Amino acid sequence: MKMEGNTVLITGGATGIGLAIADRLAKLGNEVIICGRRKDKLDEAQKESSTLHARIADISDPRSRKELLDFVVNDYPALNMLINNAGIQRKIDLASGEDAIKEGDREIEINFKSQVHLTAMFLPLLQKQENAAIVNVTSGLGLIPLSTFPIYSATKAAMHSYTLSLRHQLRNKGVKVFELIPPTVHDTELKGKPTARTEYSISSSEVADALVAGMAKDNLEIGAGPSLGWLRASGDEIQQIFGRMNH
Repeated sequence: MKMEGNTVLITGGATGIGLAIADRLAKLGNEVIICGRRKDKLDEAQKESSTLHARIADISDPRSRKELLDFVVNDYPALNMLINNAGIQRKIDLASGEDAIKEGDREIEINFKSQVHLTAMFLPLLQKQENAAIVNVTSGLGLIPLSTFPIYSATKAAMHSYTLSLRHQLRNKGVKVFELIPPTVHDTELKGKPTARTEYSISSSEVADALVAGMAKDNLEIGAGPSLGWLRASGDEIQQIFGRMNH
């Protein structure tokens, strides 16, 4: 896939992996729009990379999703790449009962339901473009769950399954469907504070580099760091890794 001259929308693009991808793509000569809920973070991102365009949007809100679509159609009608990156992650103790599950509702809405809906909304526009693509940012935890984050892991597994189906249905529609599957990323604030570096973690810039390199080669499933091996691990290997991660 051609990795320059594109018009790209990145959800959750003001921090972490989203911002690293935005910066990388902007430097390659793409027009990049980032969106997120927090104006202060969007402003900070634009200070770091002055060529980025920013839009406040809460993708968990159906009205905000519609407003985002209208904004892009009106102001960036050449949009040919949607990167579904927004996500939240929470520790949940499943043994504590119904209240714990209710805390996971927002994860399901943001990490899965809203991204499926947003993709459906943007597909008519994407199908009009050349070199069109959708990138779903899932997680190695969708392949090998971390029990501390059960709802997050489950939503990423759901996005992995959905991406497979979406790719198959769009195979003759002129829209490539990529999946970026990073491991733990130690310099993001997904859980509210930076994650400690471990053998299973890499930096957001490494994830962005893996995405650009993989898309340029039309690798539809793109791992990074340890998740490269997880993509093709056997059931026994997955169980062994799961045991080490969740000990």
